[in-house]
Amino acid sequence: MDLLTGEFKNTLDDKGRLSLPVRLRSELPGNILVMTQGVDRCLWLFAPEQWKILSRKLMETTSPFQARARMVQRRIIAPAQEVEIDKAGRIAIPQSLREFAALNRECVILGIDKYIEIWDSDQYKQYWNENEAEFRSAAEELGSVFL
Repeated sequence: MDLLTGEFKNTLDDKGRLSLPVRLRSELPGNILVMTQGVDRCLWLFAPEQWKILSRKLMETTSPFQARARMVQRRIIAPAQEVEIDKAGRIAIPQSLREFAALNRECVILGIDKYIEIWDSDQYKQYWNENEAEFRSAAEELGSVFL
């Protein structure tokens, strides 16, 4: 799997399906993805192999005997579901995950290297309105990263 990058906008249909952009689909190793709740008010999509790596690391580094660890497991691992990309390039987003991300009609799809995020367009705008100053501060700290 090569880099998944790009910002795209697409519309959620009445059956809760969303078309994945060809640019992202062409980089995926197959037609099955694992979808779960993101840390922010969005959904995360992983190729199955990437999901195995992430979920294994999460489970190896957390304990069910620690409250905060259980919280992370419940938020990231428990809601994960496999979704299939149909012949038209769409994925059906389960109702519980649509509700979590407050997906209405207009969605933003982000390719972020090894995973994809799906946001409700209004939620995404609100996220940036609330976090622009924090982004600038974080970017300042990364000054040595630039080539």
